[in-house]
Amino acid sequence: MTEPLTTPGEGFHPHLHDAPNPSSAPLRSRLHHIRADALDGDTAQSGGMRRFAAVSGNTVGSEKLWMGQTHVAPSTASSDHHHGESETAIYVVSGHPEFVFLDGSGTGEDEVRLRTSPGDYIFVPPYVPHREENPDPADEAVVVIARSTQEAIVVNLPKLYALSDPDDA
Repeated sequence: MTEPLTTPGEGFHPHLHDAPNPSSAPLRSRLHHIRADALDGDTAQSGGMRRFAAVSGNTVGSEKLWMGQTHVAPSTASSDHHHGESETAIYVVSGHPEFVFLDGSGTGEDEVRLRTSPGDYIFVPPYVPHREENPDPADEAVVVIARSTQEAIVVNLPKLYALSDPDDA
């Protein structure tokens, strides 16, 4: 057996003694294990998708992060929507979902379609209208989502639109 690389209590995080008192926030004083069969389906939804919370304010007391799964049924698309002030990171677990948005950086509004595969990542900035689609006629697409807000913000829209450049106003 080899020697440990660090002495317990030293090394990587010497600032931990300044951490808040764990007794003041019991949900925030321990690790949480969320099993795959215990995801919470009581979350904001948009048509064509099912979202399930794993890490949220409701499930584990998180204050700045939301994480969960989204399932997109075969041959379907979500409603057009955005996620408010939240930054969203998406990891493709299975299927080949497509992410659609309008790019207004040129002379017109061009539809951009990002075609993905398992292992790919997508980043959605705050307030950017988009839509998820699953063109596969047989298999659902599954993605893991992480957001910079504690809950899943979903603002459904009547249509996609390109964000305007604030310098053009």
